[in-house]
Amino acid sequence: MVFRKWLSMLLIVVVATGLCIPAARAADVLDITAESALLVDAESGKVLYEKDADKRLAPASMTKLMTLVLAVEALKNDRVSYDETVVASENAWRLGGSQIYLEPGEKMTYRDMLVAIAVGSANDSCVAVAEHLEGSHEAFVEKMNKKASELGMKNTHYVNAYGLSDPEHYSSARDMVTLARFALNYPELLELTCIKEYDLRGGEFVLYNTNKLLWWYDGADGFKTGWTNEAKYCLVSTVKRNDLRLVATVMGCPEPRGNFRDSMAIYNYGFARYAYKEFASQGAVCGLTRVGKGVSEAVEVVAGGNIGSICEKGQEKQVTWERSITSYVNAPVKKGDRLGEAQVFVDGKLVKKIPLIAAKDVAQASPFNTVKKAWNKIFLI
Repeated sequence: MVFRKWLSMLLIVVVATGLCIPAARAADVLDITAESALLVDAESGKVLYEKDADKRLAPASMTKLMTLVLAVEALKNDRVSYDETVVASENAWRLGGSQIYLEPGEKMTYRDMLVAIAVGSANDSCVAVAEHLEGSHEAFVEKMNKKASELGMKNTHYVNAYGLSDPEHYSSARDMVTLARFALNYPELLELTCIKEYDLRGGEFVLYNTNKLLWWYDGADGFKTGWTNEAKYCLVSTVKRNDLRLVATVMGCPEPRGNFRDSMAIYNYGFARYAYKEFASQGAVCGLTRVGKGVSEAVEVVAGGNIGSICEKGQEKQVTWERSITSYVNAPVKKGDRLGEAQVFVDGKLVKKIPLIAAKDVAQASPFNTVKKAWNKIFLI
């Protein structure tokens, strides 16, 4: 009897202990060879899986994601155009590692240079673009470090724009995910990194994307691989399925293609357990606001972002939303003016606020038109 009593107590303790293990520990069953890894919801940043995510490691060519971010920002700021000519320097020509074998003085469009970086992981193109934008490779690297600081990348420091190993050149899985989430603000960057193959120099040189998830994993549409002897095999990537976009980084995978295997394993983990409940996408009409003294009597109010949230699968009913819209406003109204707010709740807890904004401009009516509208309302009812 005593033995049975102690056995019963032992079973109770074991069960209770198991129930107290955090959900994140369940991910320990994944066979991940990466030295460091992180999986998050792209929209909220919610961590779904992590393994030594703050460890400083060599990022190898994942470095080029920051190079591409700054290059695309230059496009958005009208500092450069896709058709602009970039001339390769002798510094670019000297680079080793992965490259497109630029010759000193060779001319190529800015777009082709960016594709060479995004698809072919070309070190020489990184230097050519860096020099074109900032005058020198060193000045461009300063901007890379400044941007990393602005984004809160606390475990990142760059020495070059391409990722060849240096003791002072490092990043972490968490910082790479932070950068990747920021990169999603630029659709142009995603378009570049999802190109599978590209004919360069009129078809004389064909680039094949180093990110094999584009072929092997449904919904994969971006970012960058990395490899050096020191860094081993790395990958920062993103996948979107059924409105749920996830971002992952794996670093220090010891075996060839281990970066792809580990990434697919943690994506499988994420998509098996989580879903995205969406009520309205960005730009969807959510209501109307009446407009006084304007050329129009009302303006459509649209979502300033996606109205929805990640949730555990099977718990979609716990995701709800509310909206409040300004009923009346006087002209003029500018496109993008805030006219309300949507709030998203998970299990009654507020998790997200999204501005509801004017879909278009509504100019103020002239005095004559104001009198005419009032006359019509009185006499033509």
